[in-house]
Amino acid sequence: MQRISLLLLVLVVFSATAMQAQAPAPKPDPEVKKLHADLGHWTYEGEAKPGPGCLGGKFTGEMTCQMILGGFFLRCRFTEKDANGEWRNLEIDGYDPVNKNFTHHSYGDDGASFSGVLTITGNTWRYAGSSVSGGKQHQYKGTFVFASDLASGTFKDEISLDGKTWTTCEESKYTKVRPAPKK
Repeated sequence: MQRISLLLLVLVVFSATAMQAQAPAPKPDPEVKKLHADLGHWTYEGEAKPGPGCLGGKFTGEMTCQMILGGFFLRCRFTEKDANGEWRNLEIDGYDPVNKNFTHHSYGDDGASFSGVLTITGNTWRYAGSSVSGGKQHQYKGTFVFASDLASGTFKDEISLDGKTWTTCEESKYTKVRPAPKK
């Protein structure tokens, strides 16, 4: 009887292990495909308005976006130049299937950060959340509108210290110059 119980236990463990090994790899939620509009290498130029959380002045930059971590997240890397020098930024966007929304996080080499929600409606992406810059927290919202061919777009963002009064921080134009690099 002990041999039969031991044999049965071995068969159950083996079957469970074999079933686990055959489980398909997880796949990103279909909503993640909306992030693909940002894939590729972009150049941009714009002007920042001086004010709280915003230095002001003309700037140019480059942005490269690609899917990472099994296609679950979009990573964009920025390099921007203005009269004050050069800075870098890293952005990570993903889809939260529990809350049914996109998450957006951004980090700058000057210590600035942003955390919030990204809403995608057609060719319009809206960001909303809070940012920390220069040791101060601000409310933040921005809108990126893609052209119909998804090869260019415009961006405008606003900052508020109190969540009631909003000030335009920057406006810029983006142009896609090539597809995302393959890895």
